[in-house]
Amino acid sequence: MRFADRTVVITGAAGGLGSGMATAFAAEGAAVALVDLPDSPGEEVAGRINAAGAGAPGRAFFAPCDLADLAAARQLITDLAARQGGLDVLINNAAIYPRKEVAEYSTEDWQAVQRVNVDAAFVCAQAALPAMRAAGSGRIINVSSITFFGHTPFLVPYVASKGALVGLTRALAREVGQDGITVNAIAPGAYPTAAEAIHPDLESYNAFILEQQAVKRRGTPADIANAALFLAAPETSFVTGQLLVVDGGWVMN
Repeated sequence: MRFADRTVVITGAAGGLGSGMATAFAAEGAAVALVDLPDSPGEEVAGRINAAGAGAPGRAFFAPCDLADLAAARQLITDLAARQGGLDVLINNAAIYPRKEVAEYSTEDWQAVQRVNVDAAFVCAQAALPAMRAAGSGRIINVSSITFFGHTPFLVPYVASKGALVGLTRALAREVGQDGITVNAIAPGAYPTAAEAIHPDLESYNAFILEQQAVKRRGTPADIANAALFLAAPETSFVTGQLLVVDGGWVMN
């Protein structure tokens, strides 16, 4: 098991792509902290992961936190690293995505999206770095989106936040590579998770997605989990500052 005795922290892990990544890392032997809102199903998701992997060395546990509280987010990551004796992988996956015509967004809407999607990722990365530097290795993975390439209207603050994560990835990778830490980003395509509920016509949306993709099936959380496992693996220690698009051949960046 590639991640036995490793600690993995995943934000936004109580559902969708986050819970898929948590399941995959636990199956590979990691101790996985599922960070999500206190009223999320994080405890239930962790219980399901542990029940499915009974007898395996990996385990999952819920770490409740509202990432909009940046001080609380920083303290949580610091505490997790101390409690676990280190922090090997941080995956910044949490995001909010209100959908409106651009004129309908308030300044407060914009700031709320940036706070959860970008500011919290920056704070969590900052808090993870001391433990990673002490170990001489670490992996930070930021979850961006193919919306960054300009395919989706009515999500201006979200798209801007996902572009900011790409910039954060590249700048941070340049700075911490000398410490044995890699920083990469994953850009998922369209996945049939709860996030799709914001679209008014799901049947037409599904048909549109399949038309755009080279691979004529919908993606699954396992597709993103496999990308995360790849970027977090010891064998990819020479890969950093990259954006890996996992979208069935939609944008082909």
